[in-house]
Amino acid sequence: MIVEQDVSLKAYNTFGIDATAKKLYRVQTIEDVQEILPVLQNGALVLGGGSNVLLSSDVDVVVINEITGKHIIAQDERNITIEFGAGEVWHNCVEWAVLHNYGGIENMALIPGTIGAAPIQNIGAYGVEVESCVVSVLYIDITSGEVKELDAASCKFGYRDSIFKHELKHRVFITSVKLKLSKQPIVSTTYKDVEQELLKSGIIHPTIHDVFTAVVQIRSRKLPNPKQLGNAGSFFKNPVISIEHFEELVGKYPAIPSYNAGDGFKKVPAAWLIEQAGFKGKQVGNTGTHVTQPLVLVNYGNANGREILALASEIQSVVYRTFAIQLEMEVNIIQ
Repeated sequence: MIVEQDVSLKAYNTFGIDATAKKLYRVQTIEDVQEILPVLQNGALVLGGGSNVLLSSDVDVVVINEITGKHIIAQDERNITIEFGAGEVWHNCVEWAVLHNYGGIENMALIPGTIGAAPIQNIGAYGVEVESCVVSVLYIDITSGEVKELDAASCKFGYRDSIFKHELKHRVFITSVKLKLSKQPIVSTTYKDVEQELLKSGIIHPTIHDVFTAVVQIRSRKLPNPKQLGNAGSFFKNPVISIEHFEELVGKYPAIPSYNAGDGFKKVPAAWLIEQAGFKGKQVGNTGTHVTQPLVLVNYGNANGREILALASEIQSVVYRTFAIQLEMEVNIIQ
């Protein structure tokens, strides 16, 4: 374990916000975590890759999860179950799985962050969510120090949601995640962007490697690299509205896009709403929305968290006034 005082958190969050931690712990083992239980019990901020947070102020104590490693737990002719350390970089694990022809997570290539954050947010992209592969999540109970395991059904996964954002919020420290991947993968190409990217490359019968490559190409084109332009990916969730509300909007905005979201509901792309509200590529001081993807808020170099939060709030207000839709932030705000 490494302990530091008065540390800039700029390198520990993908927005590149230069907040300060009075004390920072970097933990690499379960024993490290158990050693600092009192610190966690007192409300320390836990970060993995810092890819889904906005730091709007300085922080007293931060714990960085650097527990790594991957272990095969079980396998047969069809599937393999692998336990990944929570501090492993998500994209690196996707790349590793594709290299070994283990399918199930290739559509989620290039999502920033760590393995440990994946089930918290129930990350997803291009028609696939991590819940489809999660076997269980292992964690340390911050109250007792016990190592526990929660199966997928008990994680209460929803759209960018899980039990870790509700009943277990601030009560657990995730140490590893078990994923079941397929040795006989069936690719998912139902998402229009992926299908078109594959056709553009002349691929009719794609492999998981083809899908992985297509997703990397799409995301690299559409989304800014956090190492070059600070951001946390999608800042807002795609809202789900009733069919009645959607039909009212179609009367005013015939081109409004949508996806089915269960009986009686439609999911509307937040990016479209934000663009129609006049925010695509808009810059306000040191922050703004990305020029090609308005769903992504960016730090042009010296923004603080309060500036970005103010822009996000303005976007919410204008979208609500225009469409009567309340955008929900996907990024976790640390205040």
